[in-house]
Amino acid sequence: MQAIAINWWAILAAVVSNFVIGAIWYSPAFFIKPWLEMSGVKKSDFDAGLPKALLGDLISSTTMALVLDHIIHWSNVADLAQGLFLAFSIWLGFIAAVLLNSVTYEHRPFKFLAINALYRLITIMVMGAILTL
Repeated sequence: MQAIAINWWAILAAVVSNFVIGAIWYSPAFFIKPWLEMSGVKKSDFDAGLPKALLGDLISSTTMALVLDHIIHWSNVADLAQGLFLAFSIWLGFIAAVLLNSVTYEHRPFKFLAINALYRLITIMVMGAILTL
């Protein structure tokens, strides 16, 4: 396996993009209210657990950015279109497929899947763009 030079500034930008998109996506202006209702989480519990959740998100988004960066390099992605296609393929095959279980096994509404899956689609596409460029 070949060594890959990691652009830590690109990794940082990808991680920050995840937080910015998440803050907007799950804001009162967009989807926090329906997400809370469908998830069964009380706002007070959500707020109390936010510091731990943000730490978990930092770890998971950093891991995601690092792995995506490696996959982009190993796939010899040469341009933005290829990077976006790769990110979309990863989303479809791994993220959306797994999130579908929240509808089928957990009996959550399709809207719950749509909120979470579209958030992840946007974040991985933005991360893919940043890491490709």
